[in-house]
Amino acid sequence: MPEGAVTDEFAMASLNAAKQQLRTAMKHKLQATTPESVLSQSLVVFNKLKTFPPFVKAERVSVFLSMPGGEIQTDAIVRHALASGKEVFVPYLHKNPATSPALPVRVMDMVRLKDLADYEGLTPDRWGIPSINPATVHERQRVFGGPDAQHSQSTLLDLILMPGVAFDIDPNNGAIRRLGHGKGFYDYFLSRHSAKSAELGQQESPVLLYGLALSEQFLSPSEGAVPVGPFDQPLDGLILGNGEIKSPPAAR
Repeated sequence: MPEGAVTDEFAMASLNAAKQQLRTAMKHKLQATTPESVLSQSLVVFNKLKTFPPFVKAERVSVFLSMPGGEIQTDAIVRHALASGKEVFVPYLHKNPATSPALPVRVMDMVRLKDLADYEGLTPDRWGIPSINPATVHERQRVFGGPDAQHSQSTLLDLILMPGVAFDIDPNNGAIRRLGHGKGFYDYFLSRHSAKSAELGQQESPVLLYGLALSEQFLSPSEGAVPVGPFDQPLDGLILGNGEIKSPPAAR
């Protein structure tokens, strides 16, 4: 194996180990967060988001559907977005139709909720997250589908509201960094979304990425830093459960 490849492999292994160490630390930290605090902070984020210009202007919004605890609860956000007439898309995980050792086995698409009744009819998965019935996916507008009656082939998102385990700000350039759950679903989705945007000639209007986080998920400098690699995309902003909105320097 060439020396450079060995170095790259070692660097990636070190990065993954650092990420896993932080995930473990955050798991212990979040166990001390009460359900009452999670609901209170979720309400603060929802009230901020309702009048937040990027959300108000967005027509096609992706919203993660929450686990029962340990992160911002998005139920009120989904309901408000649907009531506001937005096209609301939610994650759908499935086997990757492209088979290659270099590609992930499971990938994420974003599929559209039809209406409030559709949302309320979702059943929880083993983690308690409301989930799309695979049998209904072919009937839905989705980002990586089509050609179909729902015009999935031309579908792009305006705004993605993203979950995460931990977030911080890079002290060197002000970038907002995100630590995910380690499956790479959002990384691969964003890469594919960017490629589709280029194919459709819409690179001038890139999708906006905003994290939603409990205050406990935002790291202070004394708590360490979020480790990032070449595939970890910085966010356009972060809305915290204490009402703060973090933005990178270019967006201020």
